[in-house]
Amino acid sequence: MSKIGQAKILGGIGALFMLLFIIPTIGFILGIVGLVLVFVAVKYIAEETKDNSIFHNYLMNFILNIVAIVALVGVMILVFGTAFGFSFSNIQTFTDFNSFWNAYGLVLVIGCALGFLVAWIVLLIGALYLRKSYDRIAEHTKVDLFKTTGLVNLIGAATLIIVIGAFIIIIAKILEIVSYFSLPETLPQTPQPPMPPTP
Repeated sequence: MSKIGQAKILGGIGALFMLLFIIPTIGFILGIVGLVLVFVAVKYIAEETKDNSIFHNYLMNFILNIVAIVALVGVMILVFGTAFGFSFSNIQTFTDFNSFWNAYGLVLVIGCALGFLVAWIVLLIGALYLRKSYDRIAEHTKVDLFKTTGLVNLIGAATLIIVIGAFIIIIAKILEIVSYFSLPETLPQTPQPPMPPTP
């Protein structure tokens, strides 16, 4: 079996596992396994097509997604740590919720908004890299559904800030599964230019 054929199976199963990430408990494990499988599939496609930009752009998308998560968690820890003086026991100094909100409400709102904004921007940049990767895969394999997947994922990332983007990203993940399973067993042959007539 060619590497494209292997990428078809690994990528399809991997993308399916990544979609099952939402399942409690076992979903996290399936998501990690799925991510590894898709990574291998993208690597195989890059090697078969001799187009390193495919894997590089996918890797950049992955790195930026991790950066977004780390940035969000880091900002949240900083904000709540500042509000509570890095000790939740400090909450006891407030007699009711209103006194706590008056003291730290604005800090929490602005801090959380800033964290989500930074994470959203980084995720959006990552989605651009994913689209580049999938556009190149579509060009080499003639599976145009990869282009659609990259575009829908980008739209989902752009609208994630208004929640509906989460549903669009799920649709993109479903399209991703179909895209990988639609891969041919071998790369389509590039038509050779006609030979010039002999004088």
